[in-house]
Amino acid sequence: MLTKTALGRYTFALGSNEEAVRLSGVNIDRWKIAVYATAGGICGVAGLLIASRLNSAQPALGQGYELDAIAAVVIGGTSLSGGRGTVIGTLIGALIISVLANGLRILSVPENGRRS
Repeated sequence: MLTKTALGRYTFALGSNEEAVRLSGVNIDRWKIAVYATAGGICGVAGLLIASRLNSAQPALGQGYELDAIAAVVIGGTSLSGGRGTVIGTLIGALIISVLANGLRILSVPENGRRS
């Protein structure tokens, strides 16, 4: 989607140099709203999926997931200081994170670092 559609190309362009996009005649406010609406829709679907999986909806349910997401992206090869990253690399990073988390749960390693 990011390389084949106008939304994806403008998302990359807005992320790299917003002023250059504005000077090339693109309505940046409209495209920002489109990007945020798309991200909000995807987050809404993710919220519905996790609420249906756990049979409850709690406001603090996803706390701490952002660190897992960042770790998966970095392990997948994306640089935090900018540059290129791939979806396949991110999926591989997420797979590594989930395999590690599952292995630690199987070994009964405590999450908070204290011994029980």
